Amino acid sequence: MRTRVWIGGLWCAMVLSSCQNPSTKREQSNPPNIIFLMTDDQRWDNMGCYGKPEFNTPNIDNLATQGVTFDKAFYAVAICMPSRVTMMTGRPISSHRVGFVAPNDYTLSQADFAQSYPAVLKKAGYRTGFIGKVGFTVTEKAQRPSTPKEHYYKENMGHVFDFFAGAETHERNGVLAWPETDEVLQTIYREMENRDNSSTTRRTGEAMLRFIDTQPVDQPFCLSVSFYAVKHDQNRDMYMPHFEQFKDQDFSVPDNWVEGDNEELPSVVKENARGVYLHRQRSSTPELYQRLVRRFATQGYTVDQQVGLLVEKLKEKGLLENTIIIYTSDNGRFQGSHGLFDKCLLYEESVKAPLIIYDGRVPDSKRQRRENALISSIDMAPTIVSMAGLKPPLSMQGRDISGVLNQTQDMSDWRDAVLMEDLFLVDMFEERYSQNVDEINQKLIEANQSYRSRGVRTARWKYFVYYEHSPKIEELYDVENDPLEQHNLVNSPEHGETLRKLRIQTEELYQQAISRQSM
Repeated sequence: MRTRVWIGGLWCAMVLSSCQNPSTKREQSNPPNIIFLMTDDQRWDNMGCYGKPEFNTPNIDNLATQGVTFDKAFYAVAICMPSRVTMMTGRPISSHRVGFVAPNDYTLSQADFAQSYPAVLKKAGYRTGFIGKVGFTVTEKAQRPSTPKEHYYKENMGHVFDFFAGAETHERNGVLAWPETDEVLQTIYREMENRDNSSTTRRTGEAMLRFIDTQPVDQPFCLSVSFYAVKHDQNRDMYMPHFEQFKDQDFSVPDNWVEGDNEELPSVVKENARGVYLHRQRSSTPELYQRLVRRFATQGYTVDQQVGLLVEKLKEKGLLENTIIIYTSDNGRFQGSHGLFDKCLLYEESVKAPLIIYDGRVPDSKRQRRENALISSIDMAPTIVSMAGLKPPLSMQGRDISGVLNQTQDMSDWRDAVLMEDLFLVDMFEERYSQNVDEINQKLIEANQSYRSRGVRTARWKYFVYYEHSPKIEELYDVENDPLEQHNLVNSPEHGETLRKLRIQTEELYQQAISRQSM
């Protein structure tokens, strides 16, 4: 095994100057490499290590058996753009305000991007890379709308990423890649139009391996890989040879899957939410359900193969023993559960996250375990910064979970709840380029058509409130005994005190979120 050596005093000087708190200092001459793998819309239980071996994810499962698998990880927001910004900056959407719809429909400013984990690690001497779906826009100053027609990745992100191969939402919208002098990288995407168009995930994998192949031996790296899968169900986004194993398979159906419409949903959701009509179109019959899940399983398997290739490449290069691999997604997906498709709403299928962390530096005897600590997606950024031996910026509102990982954390001092928010309204999304979006937003609220919600998840309870509806609509679930969230306890007299406490806790965590709001 080749030994990697960090040459020069720059790294040590940066680490020491960044770590003002002595407890955060790392006595190490060889800082770890960090790889952050994110899928798109991958429901937490659509893989073997989370109880569904029918999805056939052997490499991800092996990563889990060699690392820590989190069973109570949750998204602070469960839709792609704001979720990605949350994980990169360590801030909830009500703080960074980068979302799809008004009034939280801003781009990410250069000043806020400078406090993201890639920017912090780049400044400290790491080589940084990004591959895949960006999903948000960085501009000099925060501006509206958050989905401008142009993105200018090189101009606004080139100073942070040494290696980049990304697009806003789809490869077919155009991929920008640098270094421009890397002929192998350029060829991967230059020949895109002449190759099987269903190999999007495999191209992402090729670029990922190219980053590793071009890595200097005397520098640590941080690579963020954002797969476009498993979001799409069209053939063009699947690698069809991998579909063969699933094409005749009947997948298990969750007990909370609903055929047709779900009359138990709140009226404001039934009448306005995108997930209702998408369910009718995509997952409301047994035939539609199986058709879709086969396609999602195919994409998940193709991602899994790239994970396997990555691990083998790290072994080949002698890097695995000093590399941390984090695997998660940007949000979940209902797939017909609760009579819904899509994500956003605060039921488990949407807000529960897969999270696996492998650390090659940890002895084998201390790696394999499952962890029940409550984790939020706002924790990803401060954890990555801390893993690099640096002090997270004060702007990051999440917690460093390193102590949870190495079991040094005093769990009596750990959080007992995580905040979750859904600020997406499909009617507002359709109006995102209108000049009078704030006026349109107010009219929707006054017409009682807003289903924006926020709430908390504890180890046992789930509470959320549609706070712009009049009167407010609340839901309360004992997820320990009702994991499929079939029995709303909000009107149960014996749960009144629990309801009262969770209302207070939701408001307290929300106030903390907005206390460091952008703009």
